[in-house]
Amino acid sequence: MSSTTTGTGRDRRGGTTTGTGQDRRGGTTTVTGRLGALARAELTLLGRSRATLVTAVFVPLVVPFSLRGAAGEMDLAEHGLDVGTMLLPAAIAMSLLFAVYAALTGVFVVRREELVLKRLRTGELRDNEILIGASLPSLAIGLGQSVLLAAGCALLLDMEAPRALPLALLGLLLGLVMCAALGAVTAAWTRTAESAQVTSLPLLFVSLLGSGVAVPLEVLPDRIATVCELLPLSPVVTLIRGGWTGALSAGEVLAAVVTALAWTVLSVFAVRRWFRWEPRR
Repeated sequence: MSSTTTGTGRDRRGGTTTGTGQDRRGGTTTVTGRLGALARAELTLLGRSRATLVTAVFVPLVVPFSLRGAAGEMDLAEHGLDVGTMLLPAAIAMSLLFAVYAALTGVFVVRREELVLKRLRTGELRDNEILIGASLPSLAIGLGQSVLLAAGCALLLDMEAPRALPLALLGLLLGLVMCAALGAVTAAWTRTAESAQVTSLPLLFVSLLGSGVAVPLEVLPDRIATVCELLPLSPVVTLIRGGWTGALSAGEVLAAVVTALAWTVLSVFAVRRWFRWEPRR
């Protein structure tokens, strides 16, 4: 035996709805339930896309170790680094770039072009819930890979325990959020799923070359390093590397956190302002 309620409420666009039943926004499900359901559906779809799955899962785990030969030729000891403290932050950065940023760029574009996002907006889900729920599987993959990479580097490269673990965790958290937001920003300017592989390349290349991934910022000339520190992924790499070496000063930590937060805030603003929910025509 069921009961009904009568009253007025606000729909998701701000209008007033009247009638029997529960309010569209919050009567039937919770935010956690809605996010969980959307994340499960997105994970299922992600598993069916082999290309996305390979790019998101396997590439970040394999590519970083190709840098080991180049790392051995650098004079890392002079800058307080070793092969492990160079490769681990680089590997985590690649995971953030491929498993989170590039993967989510493609996910948002495909779901938009298939009208999935448009249909989701007609239900209980709010706009931010749609974006967060769709991001959760990629974020979980990025987080899981980072843990595996840390464990693998510790075993294979005989790394010491991190001297400032909270800094490394903070850098990882900021990187996950920032890369998800940047993926949504890039998707806003991407017309098709095929072109998503192209529109994500500029940030990938710039980050790989200038954010301390291929070459640590400590090794670069001071003027170049100062410019590269302002790139989106640079503060993330700096915090993760500093978490292991314990060599960051309070001023360096503050500068890295402020830079990462600035990029994140700008990205969220851009998503709220320019993200497209319907196919580009």
